[in-house]
Amino acid sequence: MENNKKELIKLLKDNQVVKYGKFTLSSGKESDYYVDIKRAITDPEILSKVAEIISKKIDELKVDRVAGPALGAIPIVTAVSVVSYVPMLMIRKSKKDYGTSELIEGNLQKGDRVIVLEDVTTTGNSLIKAVKAVISNGGIVEKAYVVVDRDEGAIGNLKMEGVDLEPIVSVRDFL
Repeated sequence: MENNKKELIKLLKDNQVVKYGKFTLSSGKESDYYVDIKRAITDPEILSKVAEIISKKIDELKVDRVAGPALGAIPIVTAVSVVSYVPMLMIRKSKKDYGTSELIEGNLQKGDRVIVLEDVTTTGNSLIKAVKAVISNGGIVEKAYVVVDRDEGAIGNLKMEGVDLEPIVSVRDFL
């Protein structure tokens, strides 16, 4: 597994996923660097590597669904679903006011064991919302994975919600 992580870090560095400058993050905080994960997950080689790593990890957990919040996590969730043959769920930021008005798209059954995925975490707020959506709709969140964690509180914040967050890579692997 360590080789896969090293390969992923090299791919992320080669694709200049970490940008330096002045940036405002989704948490509202200012930062001297930005993890441009959208650039990474739109690259098929990087997306394949991420899906391979996460699929191997969830293989041992025997889960019923992989889920993630829109928009950032959806390519990752889709790729993991295809590689692992585990059905996926898409979690909206808010309920739509037309059609089925569902917060979660996909077939979540009461008691389903779910892995929640995210592209990047800072404080983990969007991931926490996704976890709460799964739980409030009857799912059991087994674990959460993030491609890149910025080491700014997400792991601890998820732990307070009773969920183990495992980063595939940390921003420390780049800086």
